[in-house]
Amino acid sequence: MLRALDIRDFVIVETAGLELGTGFTVLTGETGAGKSILVDAIELLVGARADAGMVREGAERVELSAEFDFESKAFAAWLGESDLAGDPGSVILRRAIDRSGRSRCFINGHAATLAQLKEAGEFLVDIHGQHAHQSLLRAAAQRELLDAHAEAQALARETGEAYRDWKRLQHVALEAEKNFAARAAERTEIEELIKDLKKLGVREGEWDSVAAEHARLAHGSSLLAGAQSSLETLAEAEGACLPQLAAVASRLKALSVHDKALRSVLELLESAETQAGEAVRELRHYALRVDLDPEALRDTEARIEALHAAARKHRVRPEELPARLAELERRLAELELAVNPEALKREVAAARERYEAAARKLSARRASAAQSLSKSVTAAMQQLAMAGGNFNIELKRLEEPGAGGAEEVELQVSSHPSLPLRPLAKVASGGELSRVSLAIQMIAAKASPVATLVFDEIDSGIGGAVAETIGKALRRLGRERQVLCVTHLPQVAANGDHQWSVTKSSAKGKVNVRASQLDRAARIEELARMLGGSESTARRHAAELLDAG
Repeated sequence: MLRALDIRDFVIVETAGLELGTGFTVLTGETGAGKSILVDAIELLVGARADAGMVREGAERVELSAEFDFESKAFAAWLGESDLAGDPGSVILRRAIDRSGRSRCFINGHAATLAQLKEAGEFLVDIHGQHAHQSLLRAAAQRELLDAHAEAQALARETGEAYRDWKRLQHVALEAEKNFAARAAERTEIEELIKDLKKLGVREGEWDSVAAEHARLAHGSSLLAGAQSSLETLAEAEGACLPQLAAVASRLKALSVHDKALRSVLELLESAETQAGEAVRELRHYALRVDLDPEALRDTEARIEALHAAARKHRVRPEELPARLAELERRLAELELAVNPEALKREVAAARERYEAAARKLSARRASAAQSLSKSVTAAMQQLAMAGGNFNIELKRLEEPGAGGAEEVELQVSSHPSLPLRPLAKVASGGELSRVSLAIQMIAAKASPVATLVFDEIDSGIGGAVAETIGKALRRLGRERQVLCVTHLPQVAANGDHQWSVTKSSAKGKVNVRASQLDRAARIEELARMLGGSESTARRHAAELLDAG
């Protein structure tokens, strides 16, 4: 569950800190006070996209952090595998966004990627936005809703990929028929290019080794002369360094008997003598290994010229010839398929079968999930002042299957037993649509494994007795999970176990937002404000709502 949320310099919030508890918590405040900014902060902390406009005017960066408690063994294992573990059963997410829109993410103090922040969020919190009911009018959203309930998102992606692969091969087949002669000529040309490169025997990393060998052979004489000259200076010529070092060391050794201060100098000279001796031995070995082989040099130069010629022909650098060979071989494989109509037809048929098999599995999962979700949402509607209402998910077979599967998903609703089921987009009023959306979200929330559920003004378009029913439903949900809800309805707010008020103020031309936890007296005042009307009547009604909640 979400224990604490801290916000600094976010939009119009200078600083805000919330310490949250279990159960059902409501966030209230006047329109435009910034209630949803708190939800936006949570969304950013679990991987939502950021931009520079989120930084408060006059500030350098947004700083957000949230502390969660958790019991999930899977999440603990993920943290450990990702080297992001902290205190057992606790995790701290942090994100900073600068004025250029760049952000830095941290999990338990460890630097993390945005993808890791998002993945962590999937274990911790489920956010239901204020426009969720509007998205239900889109066909794609209706399909995604059913697939999520069926836990078939991966299968839906597999079906879409199989469809695109099938259509891609169909396109290749059509192109092959149009360009058979041109492709055959290209194939012949590529075969010759591949033959030449294979005959040349290009190998990965060869260019670097050949160039290094050429440099060594080409400078063999100067390398040998330099080594021999150095040997003479160090050890073999009259007055060489090494004998002189030995003589000086011997002299100081005798003198150090009389003055111990010379011993440190003596140690340095003896160390220098030892290292110089090692250098002499290494130089002698090196001089014996220097290769003065003109024939090997000619062979290396010939190889370099051959590689240069091939590189010019293929318009690449010499070191890129192995990659060029691999590229040509891939293209040849495509052309061999394209210029072999029968093989291509078999590939298209196999791709279609893969798509149809995936689509059949997806259809079966959808059919089963449609029945269970329809029953669950219908039952939830009865608790949201839609007694006798009915919800159904219709799967309509498509004449031409697509990336989304073999059927169209249509949400249908009837608000009264005497009315037939009709598409949601055509029959639901704003209030009905909000209630159906809320019913769906509550079912989805119960199925979610996360401990914290956030609802952002999902009660828009609803009022009166329906609002009180929704408040009680959210309170019941709060007995199983931590529920946070941004609301403008006093009937919903009165059902909260905890209430925070979000207020906006202005001073010296700067706007700021403040969040405060309310005690009973403050809750009555806030509920009275939300109810409106005369102060005394509103306060009395607010107290009644709070007592009934």
